[in-house]
Amino acid sequence: MKTLCVIPARYASTRLPGKPLADIAGKPMICRVYERARRAERITEVVAATDDPRVFDAVKADGGKAMMTAADHPTGTDRLAEVAMAYPDIDLIINVQGDEPLIEPQVIDDLAAAFDEDAGLQMATVMTPMEDEIDQRNPNNVKVVTDKNGYALYFSRSLLPYPRYNKGVPVYKHIGIYAYKRDFLLQFAKMKPTPLEQTESLEQLRVLENGYRIKVIRTDFKFVGVDTLDDLVLVNEIYRERGLDK
Repeated sequence: MKTLCVIPARYASTRLPGKPLADIAGKPMICRVYERARRAERITEVVAATDDPRVFDAVKADGGKAMMTAADHPTGTDRLAEVAMAYPDIDLIINVQGDEPLIEPQVIDDLAAAFDEDAGLQMATVMTPMEDEIDQRNPNNVKVVTDKNGYALYFSRSLLPYPRYNKGVPVYKHIGIYAYKRDFLLQFAKMKPTPLEQTESLEQLRVLENGYRIKVIRTDFKFVGVDTLDDLVLVNEIYRERGLDK
């Protein structure tokens, strides 16, 4: 199965302007994400999708592949679909966010492997256990619950499930890494926004509201996305501690 890893990287950011070019151990963050994604064994090709020539040039200067995309895409899915249109021979597209410089290549491979196990699968994503109660109640941390077979029942910014009686049920944080069959991605991008999607501001709910299933694989890897200056400082410390800056 030919698999393309797409890294969307918009230059604008409310909390951290110019975020894709923020320095991570001597390189722009987009380049650190790119080099991590490229280590995944099941990826055929990696491309950064951006709306800014500065990000495009940074990726190219570091030896990566980049594609300029429209600046007026209303959602990340629309930007991803534009890239998919340019790759008609690709079977599977994996979307790795451009602010995840600690993305584990194994997680990308595990996502791709989910499609080997289910020929009818159209979309998959990732969850990880979340134990801290403050984190669990933080609306910026999206939660997910699944059925017994690992398919998403619902995603929410609210605490999910609510422990009214049983406090032993784990809470899982949804990680915004997605894998799509190419044809389904193009179909998804044409679907109209749905009520729950708009209420929660969670685009993946559009898939569930239209009656499609999303496989959710569990990982114990911890993710540190970069949204603020404090996140940037923390990630740089982790890079130094792990020797990832070599």
